[in-house]
Amino acid sequence: MSRGLTRVFGRSLAHRACFATQSTHFPELITGDPYNNVSESIAAKVGVNLHCQPNHPLNIIKSKIVSYFDQLHAQGQPKMQVFDNLSPVTTTENCFDQLLIAKDHVSRKATDTYYLNPTTLLRTHTSCHQVPMLSKGIKNFLVAGDVYRRDEIDASHYPVFHQMEGVRFFPELDATLPYEERVEIVKEHLKATLEGMVESIFGKVEMRWVEAYFPFTEPSLELEIFFEGEWLEVLGCGVTRREIAENANVINEVGWAFGLGLERLSMVLFDIPDIRLFWSQDPRFLTQFQDGVITKFKPYSKYPPCYKDVSFWLSKDFHENNLYEIVRDIAGDMVEKVEIVDAFVHPKTNRESKCFRITYRHHDRNLTNEEVDAIQLVVRESLVANLGIELR
Repeated sequence: MSRGLTRVFGRSLAHRACFATQSTHFPELITGDPYNNVSESIAAKVGVNLHCQPNHPLNIIKSKIVSYFDQLHAQGQPKMQVFDNLSPVTTTENCFDQLLIAKDHVSRKATDTYYLNPTTLLRTHTSCHQVPMLSKGIKNFLVAGDVYRRDEIDASHYPVFHQMEGVRFFPELDATLPYEERVEIVKEHLKATLEGMVESIFGKVEMRWVEAYFPFTEPSLELEIFFEGEWLEVLGCGVTRREIAENANVINEVGWAFGLGLERLSMVLFDIPDIRLFWSQDPRFLTQFQDGVITKFKPYSKYPPCYKDVSFWLSKDFHENNLYEIVRDIAGDMVEKVEIVDAFVHPKTNRESKCFRITYRHHDRNLTNEEVDAIQLVVRESLVANLGIELR
């Protein structure tokens, strides 16, 4: 629901923090299934659970949100169960179908999503847990977890990021009231709740509500705050669609849901300029943060970039996300950005050519030109072998 949008549930823990583990390879994520597109670099991220690691910015924000809802419980509101270690492996039914996401929606495409097989994938949003939770009779809960999307490469996009989802239903509402009236009551409760949550994170700030669209809520809203001189979207939310509740066998009840990106909020609050930094193991990054405290990130030495271009004729089914995936899998977090710097269509053959500029820069050490040249050679060879392109 935020960011613009197995062993399923096999490791859920309610009312307690999840266990942060070392990066572990999950062999079951990479199979011989022709639909499988999970790379080694992505598989290695599963189970790291940055949002549970002590003194990590993502965990600090998550904990602030949990504490806010605990305070509401102390004031008499229902307890929000917390699930922050649910398996990211889910099904197309839970991730898309049950949430009314259209069959032709771009988020279902293999160019945008990591599939284990045609019906199993790495979750693209924490909303995939809504119907399974409601089906178990859990109607007030928070979910935090890692989500996976094939995406561009720059300072604000990464194929693994973290979301937090909240859901609350109101069985105590008078069922004889017209449905539209109950929706309005729940919407106003949602707005008041989230305004309080945002204030608990950012302090006193100017806020505004903007009408939005999400497949799973109606009405849908986005909350923006005026922060450091500009309006910033911080979350998406709305009243849960009746069809979704009925998919979970929750009949004639009204509830709300919200979702937000933990990296997005952390980058703003902690002044973290590059999303790759959240994965850094450098003590110069990790020692700057402390649980319960919002501190501004102090940049350490910024090493010089190294630019490498690759130009080629496109194949018929070329998709940029496939190129980004190959570059990430080979170069990892040494790549800061990939951008198109030139495009050309041959006037006689109508063949299309593009030039991509890859910016190499490591946060923790200097990269030598020889080192980057060796990586770039592997990238070029892999693009030819896997994408069917013709180098120029």
